[in-house]
Amino acid sequence: MLKRFAKSEDASALVYVTVLLPALIGFALLAVDSSRVYNLHFDLQQGADSFALAAAAELDGTSDAIIRANRAIDNLVTNQHHLSDAGAVTFDRLRDLSVRYLSDLPASDDLPILGSMVTTDPALARFVEVTVNPTAITSIFPATFLGAASNTHNPSASAVAGFGSAVCQFTPLYICNPYEGTGTTLEQVVNTRSLRRRMIQLRKNGGSGAQNFPGNYGFLQPYDGRGANALKESIARVNPNACFSANGVELRTGFIDSVRHALNVRFDIYEGSFSGKKSDSSYRPARNVRKGYDTSKNTCKPDLGTDPTQYRSLPLDNCFTTGTCQTLGGGSGGRLGDGDYDLTGYWNVNHSGRPFPAGSGWADTSASRPTRYEVYKAELEDNTLIQDASPGGETGAAQCYADPGGLSDDPDRRLIYGAILNCNELEANYGPITGGSAPPLPVERFASFFLVTPLPTGPEDDIFIELVDIDSAQGLGTLQNIRRDDVQLYR
Repeated sequence: MLKRFAKSEDASALVYVTVLLPALIGFALLAVDSSRVYNLHFDLQQGADSFALAAAAELDGTSDAIIRANRAIDNLVTNQHHLSDAGAVTFDRLRDLSVRYLSDLPASDDLPILGSMVTTDPALARFVEVTVNPTAITSIFPATFLGAASNTHNPSASAVAGFGSAVCQFTPLYICNPYEGTGTTLEQVVNTRSLRRRMIQLRKNGGSGAQNFPGNYGFLQPYDGRGANALKESIARVNPNACFSANGVELRTGFIDSVRHALNVRFDIYEGSFSGKKSDSSYRPARNVRKGYDTSKNTCKPDLGTDPTQYRSLPLDNCFTTGTCQTLGGGSGGRLGDGDYDLTGYWNVNHSGRPFPAGSGWADTSASRPTRYEVYKAELEDNTLIQDASPGGETGAAQCYADPGGLSDDPDRRLIYGAILNCNELEANYGPITGGSAPPLPVERFASFFLVTPLPTGPEDDIFIELVDIDSAQGLGTLQNIRRDDVQLYR
């Protein structure tokens, strides 16, 4: 047996296996550790990406944008990682994340983010950087055996996301927030009927060099820098060829003459350069154009009815007659109504003998009085109300437009859109915002407004409107058709 054992060549590979076994086990452990670290980093990166996207979706430039972005990280997204030394861990913003809000990004991804790009101003925050704090994972392979300082690795991850929003087919108007500084928010207005029906008298900005005050209106500069005639076309057309970014709009220097002609097309009044557009469907009027005008002599350039027993438009708030309307900021006062208007007088002249629409619950009282827009919509829903003639003979049907059968409520031509700016705040931050001299200005909200009356001939070009809706989660949800939101990862 000893001789046979001495001559045996069985298990000759045992020596090689014995020598190589530590290396084979080491490589296997390295593969396992690499996989663990990679998967942990993947979980951390997925978390950073999702938190950044959730926060970026709230960066709309409004005063509570950063508050809502932090709330989105805390409540809207839940992420876990499982391979660290701590086991299964649910991310916590205050414990596990570093969050910075940025006003700008470097021109190249290879360049670092500068401290000057970090902001705490919600109006300037356009991007968010989310960094996951280093997370410990101890390797199975004893790295210290090969001279490493520790067996623990600390992977991290970061992501940068931004929010972009634009409105398209949008009238190039801006409106200085008439509620700025009053303690009333735009969200409160659109969700409260008694506030929505408050008439707002918009007055054009005084032109180059004039300061903007709450209740002023002016014009936005389209991306292609088009001139005054093209801007008037955008105001008059059914589908304006213009888009504007919520991240910032530029104001157009100066004022546009005869803006009255562009807006009044919506009321079936065709004057000036639009006198030849009455057969063009791109300039169609609203389906209900009752406006208190005498169309018996000239249907395309009618005269304002002077006898309120014969012709009645939707009334202004009574305080405009008594001179007791609320004063707006900056001395541009007396132009914010109280919502108290003569509903009964309007209805009796234009719909004599008819009751208010069944089920409407309307009454000419402060508690039950509808907005003018609701009255207008009720007339649209019952075509016989549009056809009702006032004692002077006016109906709500278009008389000048060449194809009344082709009218539509999509889009509603008695609605105009505008970018609402907090002009007092912007003046304080940027100086006079007269167009061209200021950077792109953050928009508080995009909004829709109901045009109550045409613009009469006169020097002021004042616009009387009701606020209908805003593009906010707290709005009424009617502006989705013009808004385009884009949230994306940049790094």
